Amino acid sequence: MAFNKNLRRLRIKKSIRRKISGTDSRPRLAVFKSNTGIYAQLVDDLKGHTLAQASSKELGALANTNVSVSKEVGKKLAERAVANGVTEVVFDRSGYIYHGNVKALAEGAREGGLKF
Repeated sequence: MAFNKNLRRLRIKKSIRRKISGTDSRPRLAVFKSNTGIYAQLVDDLKGHTLAQASSKELGALANTNVSVSKEVGKKLAERAVANGVTEVVFDRSGYIYHGNVKALAEGAREGGLKF
């Protein structure tokens, strides 16, 4: 099989998901990046429900997402989570390197009041 960075990310993602799981009191903060946006959601894996979500699209960023937009997405998600009574989460970087947009989203969520 040829090396492909998407396959590598999916292998890492599967390894991460074996180890972590979200609950009602401590949901999983899942991150997804595309070429044009960044998306984050809080998931209760026991019930299979999404508790809160935020994306760069709803903030009006239609072009490529940069670090400042990612930080705003994290703050928006944290704001919605705190409104739902969630303060502690488990961070799921989905196989992405903790750098750049993923790191900015995590810092924005921390600034918004989430603990992980």
